[in-house]
Amino acid sequence: MFNIVFMGTPDFAKESLEEIYNAGHNILAVVTNPDRPKGRGMKLILSPVKDFALEHNISIYQPERIKENFEFINEIKELKPDLICVVAYGKILPKEILEIPPYGCINLHGSLLPKYRGAAPIQWAVINGDKTTGVTTIYMNEGMDSGDIILKEEVQILENETTGELWNRMSKIGAQLLKTTLEKIEDGSAPREKQSENFTLAPMLNKEMSKINWNEMTSEHIKNLTRGLDPIMGTFTFYRDKKIKIWKVEIENKCDFEDSSNLVPGQIIKANDKDGLYIKTIDGVIKVLEIQGENAKRMNSKDFLRGNLLEKNEILK
Repeated sequence: MFNIVFMGTPDFAKESLEEIYNAGHNILAVVTNPDRPKGRGMKLILSPVKDFALEHNISIYQPERIKENFEFINEIKELKPDLICVVAYGKILPKEILEIPPYGCINLHGSLLPKYRGAAPIQWAVINGDKTTGVTTIYMNEGMDSGDIILKEEVQILENETTGELWNRMSKIGAQLLKTTLEKIEDGSAPREKQSENFTLAPMLNKEMSKINWNEMTSEHIKNLTRGLDPIMGTFTFYRDKKIKIWKVEIENKCDFEDSSNLVPGQIIKANDKDGLYIKTIDGVIKVLEIQGENAKRMNSKDFLRGNLLEKNEILK
C-alpha cells in the first residue's frame, strides 16, 4: 500500500479518494480548492473532497495557487508521499511537485486520451454527440493531460444521457480504474504508453455558448447541447425579450409535422398544457420536455404552460 497525497475538488474526485482510502492506502493529506461562496446567501461551500477529509481526519491543504508557492511545495515534500493522485483538481502541477513522489504523480482523466484534453472532457463528449467516451490514468508531466498513458476504460454514452448522469457513472468507473492502476504500479505490472500528438481539446464552458441559435443549429445539435449543459447551466432562448432556459428536449418525427415546412426556425408550433411545447428547427421539430422561466424553478413543460402563456407562431430569438 502507498502513502498518498490526493489532489482534487468535486464529487468526481471524491469517489476516487473514497475508493483508494477503502482499499487501504494511507492518505497523508488532501489538496483541494479553497472554499467558495455560492447561492443567494453567498454561503461558503466546502468541496466534496474536503468534506470526506474532515470526516476521516485527513489533513487538508487549500492553496489559492501552487505555482511558485514554495511554502506549500515544501510542506508536500515533508510529507514524503510515495505517490500523488490527481483527480479533477483543475491546476497544472509545476515541476517541483511532479518530482516529489518516487512513483510519480498519477492523474485520472475523464476521456479516452488523447481525445479531449482539458477542463471539460465529459461535457464536450456529450455536446458533440459522441457515442463513447471513457476514463484514462496517466503519469503526469508539465503539460496539460499529455503524460504517458497507464490504463483506459471505454464508457458508452446513452442516447438521452446528460452530462450530470454520465458524470456520476464515470466517477465510479474512474475510481475503480484508479484503484487498479495503483495495484499495477505496486506490483510492477503497470504499462506505460506515450500519447499520440493527434489530440483534441475540451476547453472550459462559458455562458455564451448556451444560447440556442435557431437559424444555425439542427435538432440534434440543440438536443446534444442541452444534454451537455445539464445540470451546469442549461441552454436558453428568448420569448418576447424574456429569457427561458431549456433543460430537456426530444427530436420529433418529421412525418408528424410535414405542415411545418413553411415555418421559420425558432417558431412555436404548439404550446399548451395538453400537448406540450413544439418548436421548429432548421431541419425538423423538437419537443421541449423541461423548461425554466425567469426567476422560476425548472419544471415539466406542461406544468410550465399551465401558468405561462407561450403563443403559437411566436418566434423564439
